[in-house]
Amino acid sequence: MRRFQRRHLKAAVISVGSFVLFGVVTGLIPNPVYVRMVPRTLLDYLFLALTAGFLGFYVLQRTTEQRGDEKTATAGAVLGFLAFGCPICNAFLLALFSSSALMTYFDPLRPLLGVVSVALFAGLLYVRSQRPCESCEVEPKQTTTHQ
Repeated sequence: MRRFQRRHLKAAVISVGSFVLFGVVTGLIPNPVYVRMVPRTLLDYLFLALTAGFLGFYVLQRTTEQRGDEKTATAGAVLGFLAFGCPICNAFLLALFSSSALMTYFDPLRPLLGVVSVALFAGLLYVRSQRPCESCEVEPKQTTTHQ
C-alpha cells in the first residue's frame, strides 16, 4: 500500500510541478520574470493542463520494462510545450525564423500541435494500459472439488 501511495504522490508532484514550471516559463501563469508577447487563450491553458496531467499519468504507469515509450512521451511533451508556448518568445524558433514568419505560419499550427500531443499521450497511455504490469499480477483462483 505504501508503494502505491508513493507512486501516486510522485505522479501528482510531476503533474503540478510541470504545470507550474511550464506555466511560468511560457507566461501563462503571470510572473514578473517573463512577459508573454501574444495573448493567452483558453486552448493554451487546456493544452498546458493536458500536457501536465499526461506527464503525471505517464510517471504513474511507468515500469522498468517500458523504456521504449520514453521517445513517444518526450515527443508528446515537446509538442505540447510548442502548442501552448508563445511562438515569438521561443528563442530557438526566433533564431531560426523571423517573428512575422512565426506569427504567420507557426502560430496557426499550434492547436494542431496540441491535438497531436494529446493523441500521442493518449495512445501511449492506452497501449500501456493494455500491457500486463509486473505488480498487478492476480493470483490464480483455486478450484475446490467436492468428494
